[in-house]
Amino acid sequence: MFRFLSKRIRYSLLVLWGVVTLVFFLFNVLPGDPARLVMGQRADKASIENARREMNLDKPLFTRYILYLNDISPIGYHRIDEQEKYSFIKLIPMGEKSLALKWPYLGRSYSSKKEVTATLADALPGTLILALSAMLIATIFGIALGIVAALKKDTWMDTASIAASVAGISMPSFFAGLIIAYVFGYLLHHITGLNMTGSLWEYDAFGGRRLAVQNLILPAIALGIRPLAIITQLTRSAMLDVLSQDYIRTAYAKGLSTAQVVWRHALPNALNPVVTAVTGWLAELLAGSFFIEYIFGWKGIGKITVDALDKFDFPLVMGSVLLTAFMFIIINLLTDLLYARIDPRVRLR
Repeated sequence: MFRFLSKRIRYSLLVLWGVVTLVFFLFNVLPGDPARLVMGQRADKASIENARREMNLDKPLFTRYILYLNDISPIGYHRIDEQEKYSFIKLIPMGEKSLALKWPYLGRSYSSKKEVTATLADALPGTLILALSAMLIATIFGIALGIVAALKKDTWMDTASIAASVAGISMPSFFAGLIIAYVFGYLLHHITGLNMTGSLWEYDAFGGRRLAVQNLILPAIALGIRPLAIITQLTRSAMLDVLSQDYIRTAYAKGLSTAQVVWRHALPNALNPVVTAVTGWLAELLAGSFFIEYIFGWKGIGKITVDALDKFDFPLVMGSVLLTAFMFIIINLLTDLLYARIDPRVRLR
């Protein structure tokens, strides 16, 4: 177990470093002056130069890269007078500087002037709730449809589920989101009572807020269509394979009902590929909710990232990309551990 974890953690850190490097150089070779974006078009030359020095734009590109790694690393090398900025805990004092333990510092947003970490922390719950809701819908209905299709093999129910799953896999999430928002949030709004756009919390003119769970329904369905279709096909295939095994025929011969055979014997042994798909798709949904959030006006990482791209707010975009990559890596690591836990035949190496 320890050997497996250490190997996966080293691999994950290498992938994260590659993402950090790619993101940094990508956004630092784009045209435009970040200092001008921060200070505004009417700022004088002296203010622009001060902003450039504060943002390390007056230094060579490779030096800025090293400073950026130092900022986002949980263990950094900082001056004592920077403690208020980075909120670090001194580990090893080294004169005017110290090796310190801290939260990764992702800079400040160009548009809002708020720390990127605070902005992402405010938006992250919305993305997590949306992704988990979509995955819950996809898992429940996908497994149910897959079981029905396997038990009713070669009937109209099997054919219909296969056709629906193929259509769901072929349909991009953003296209499904547009159709669902227009039909159920606009054309049929008087029937469904659902809105085209909206977030989990709604605010009134006096600053109060109320929970608006109904705004979650349409984006969760739109985001969950593709994983639902894949889980349906995986469950059907796995169930058909398990139902053909000798021990299933033995269970029927002992007089067990179809429900007992399915729930006690067939389904537990058919869940391995489904579990892998569910955990893998959860990571995909966290990264793939960008356009769904933007279409439905759902406040989350995706929406603020698209808005930041529109405003050339590079620190916020870079921070959201790094956060998404980090979550993707963590979920994949947990997937490997969970898969080995469920299937004793899998060995951690």
